[in-house]
Amino acid sequence: MANLNRVFLIGNLTRDPELRVTPKGTAICTFSLAVNRKFRDESGGDREEVTYVDIEAWGKAGETISRYCTKGRPLFVEGRLRLDQWEDKNTKEKRSRMKVVLEGFQFLGGRGEGGAGEAGDSGSEPRFSPPPRRSVSPPDVLPGKGKLDEDVPF
Repeated sequence: MANLNRVFLIGNLTRDPELRVTPKGTAICTFSLAVNRKFRDESGGDREEVTYVDIEAWGKAGETISRYCTKGRPLFVEGRLRLDQWEDKNTKEKRSRMKVVLEGFQFLGGRGEGGAGEAGDSGSEPRFSPPPRRSVSPPDVLPGKGKLDEDVPF
């Protein structure tokens, strides 16, 4: 049987990201997303449910999120689920927590929506998607054909 462990989330940061560095120098950024779900209940009233998801970003992605994101900023996150398990030191109870390990992300919203590029920020926002393609105009001369006919009606 095939397995799949993939998560896609769009939400707002609930707090400023926290950046730590391992003894080997690898960056780990932790933050939480609030993901809203709007629905209509049985009585016909509109309701909203919020789910809070802990996210862990490693390496360059973690450094970038820590640098450009602040509380309230909308973010698209792609990752995988991981279950952390441990024993509580005081009560000796087994504890667990599900979190998302980030594998990709994209900033959402404009520059004024909490973080990068606001007034006073002299840095430029990094690109995480390729720039838009430029339309290429046809050349004036095709190889071996000479000049293009400019009187063609289309």
